[in-house]
Amino acid sequence: MKIVIIGSGLAGLSAGYRLCRANEVLIFEKDPDIGGMSASYSIAHSEKKYFIEKYYHHIFRSDSELLALIKELGLEKQMLWLEGKNAYFVDGKNYPMNTPVEILHFSPLSILDLAKLGLLVLRIRLIKDTTPYDRVKAKDWILDTAGKSVYENFFAPLMKSKFGDNAENVSAAWLIGRVKIRSDRGKEGEKLGYMRGGFNSLIEALAGEITANGGEIRTNREVTEIMIKDNAVEGVIVNGDFVACDAVISTAEPVVLDSITGGKLGALHDTLRNIHYQGTACALIGLDSRLMGDGNYWLNIKADVPFGAVIEHTNFLPFEDYGENLVYVTSYFQNRKSPLWTQKEEDVIDSYLKGLERMFPEFSRKDVLWTKLYRRIDTAPVYEQGYLEKVLPFAAGPSGLYLAGMFSSSNYPERSMNGSVKAGFESAELLMKEKGTKS
Repeated sequence: MKIVIIGSGLAGLSAGYRLCRANEVLIFEKDPDIGGMSASYSIAHSEKKYFIEKYYHHIFRSDSELLALIKELGLEKQMLWLEGKNAYFVDGKNYPMNTPVEILHFSPLSILDLAKLGLLVLRIRLIKDTTPYDRVKAKDWILDTAGKSVYENFFAPLMKSKFGDNAENVSAAWLIGRVKIRSDRGKEGEKLGYMRGGFNSLIEALAGEITANGGEIRTNREVTEIMIKDNAVEGVIVNGDFVACDAVISTAEPVVLDSITGGKLGALHDTLRNIHYQGTACALIGLDSRLMGDGNYWLNIKADVPFGAVIEHTNFLPFEDYGENLVYVTSYFQNRKSPLWTQKEEDVIDSYLKGLERMFPEFSRKDVLWTKLYRRIDTAPVYEQGYLEKVLPFAAGPSGLYLAGMFSSSNYPERSMNGSVKAGFESAELLMKEKGTKS
């Protein structure tokens, strides 16, 4: 069976990996590099050559499908579990947020507010099913559960940095999922997983398995139409050429899927148009010295700067792996009119560096060795109140058309690398079941 997969992110590659041994797999990627949101830069300087993700990633211990895949590919020895120190920058000061004792010293909240925050986290840990919270706004649930001060001084800045003007519409289900995945920590703080050498090893291993089994991955190839006749897939149009196939797995974002199917997905048409995606402008900066000398890996921010988080990768991974200090500075944006999307790359970088200068008085641009900017308009869905009704099925309706990606059930209420791997596997398994093919 000939199967076309649209997109070479983790979902597309995972699906291709499951299908390639018994089928003819052809993956089309519109970008020059494979990997999607998990793609990497190849950095070379006088001392080192290494890969580093364009967008920061790590693994949680609960990421069972991803960890099993890493083991299956023979990459388990590259796995590291390291302490990732977190802090919250408020009113010009860093507050460590790793242990209960540190959190008790978060002075923007009173002792009573801290107690309310602790009870909220405890309550979240006890929640098994987030479905009842899908139609509740996160803001309203926090206000009802922990009060105005906890919302305004703790959660609101975090939600604003992540969802912009849509922050007040985000569902409580997303918030609960987010807190649950980030609250699995011991007395010493949170341990996060990372692959030594970077996640490029995972991307290349998946691609290698696909091609070794006769599959093809073609970059700079954009699918502009999925040909559907008599409610069944016939093939795709790629760079103006028709490619016949028996099935398609699309990982394209919903609005693109609606466009390339010509609005032929019936009841799904309105849903595809009503799933709102947001973009990301993520800068990676090579520095001659550390930015956060206190060892923080992840810094959330409440400040007048054009970004919502600073992630110092080499405060997590050993400096020796890279030979230079690596810092991500990132922000989400909500539409194509945002300056983070419309401005020239050098202007976005300049605004980020000005923000770092305001936050870190000891930071100097003389320490900047190089900068890179990764921008995407289609990073992930905004998980608004009632989003559960918009979650796309793995089977799209027409015979032979399957879906997998950030929009899948495995990535709600909180998206992750694991969720994308799981989505790819589930779409492949459904295809095999319905088409009577083998893995």
